[in-house]
Amino acid sequence: MGKKRKHGESSELVAQPKKEDTAPERPTRTLLGWKDKSLVTDEVDDSNVGSPIFRNKEKVLVTCSRRISYRYRHLMLNLVSLLPHCKKDNKVESKETKGTTLNELVELKSCSSCLFFECRKQKDLYLWMAKCPNGPSVKILVSAVHTMEELKLTGNHLKGSRPLLTFSANFEKDAHWKLLKEMLLQIFEIPKDHRKAKPFHDHVFVFSIADDHIWFRNYQISTHHNEADKLPRGGLDKMTLIEVGPRFCLNPIKIFGGSFGGPTLYENPFYVSPNQVRALEKKKKAGKFAKKVKAKTRRKMHEMSNPLEPDEFADMWKD
Repeated sequence: MGKKRKHGESSELVAQPKKEDTAPERPTRTLLGWKDKSLVTDEVDDSNVGSPIFRNKEKVLVTCSRRISYRYRHLMLNLVSLLPHCKKDNKVESKETKGTTLNELVELKSCSSCLFFECRKQKDLYLWMAKCPNGPSVKILVSAVHTMEELKLTGNHLKGSRPLLTFSANFEKDAHWKLLKEMLLQIFEIPKDHRKAKPFHDHVFVFSIADDHIWFRNYQISTHHNEADKLPRGGLDKMTLIEVGPRFCLNPIKIFGGSFGGPTLYENPFYVSPNQVRALEKKKKAGKFAKKVKAKTRRKMHEMSNPLEPDEFADMWKD
């Protein structure tokens, strides 16, 4: 027969504490990630301040309007290939209610930012950069567009690798440039631990300001060395930059306080719409035609005021 269990062992088993049936509290979610409350010290808990440690959960929705031209659509697809943390969606009708529609799409796709390419008259391309759902948002005119397929440059980098973002010193000059720099930094910076992103850097996004326009360039970081001879840390003199593409120029029009609307925070005083530029070109062409008509009438008036003398030999050879 088996040995009987002692009374002391059974009492010890009963005395063990039971596991809690309640689930642990879910951490709060911010715009850029999850805040882990377990890493917060007692002092931070007493002051009711969240933890500064969180993961970057930035996701960007990229979409366009209907009747967009092929060139601008290829530019949008180039940006989609450069940003592995973006989500592409179907075309949206560019009407007055596009703001509410895009905010709903951003919420459905669980994104925090939006890039909306709006094409008008199949000629002009406008880019909306917005932080959803509370803003701010920027309306930008895109010009000097050159896609990757059009340029055929020699640069090449791995798809999905994380870029280095560089900004010119002009972005620290005014408040609106600082705001644009922060928006570009949050939208174009790829999260570190994103599942579609590679963990290393092999290309650079360059944003530079010239003539109150933002010029975008994409360069590959190239190093000339063999596999056996590794490049030492800090050897920047042996690195070269090779342009990959695409190229485009951004002309900011207005900065709004909300998402796709709201109070106007900044308005570009040097902005001239493409419609006005085309109207001025038509006036110049119309002016050339008007000058020709005026010159013709002046010649006729001169001939009428100064008639030629009759030729005495004009009827000489007539029968």
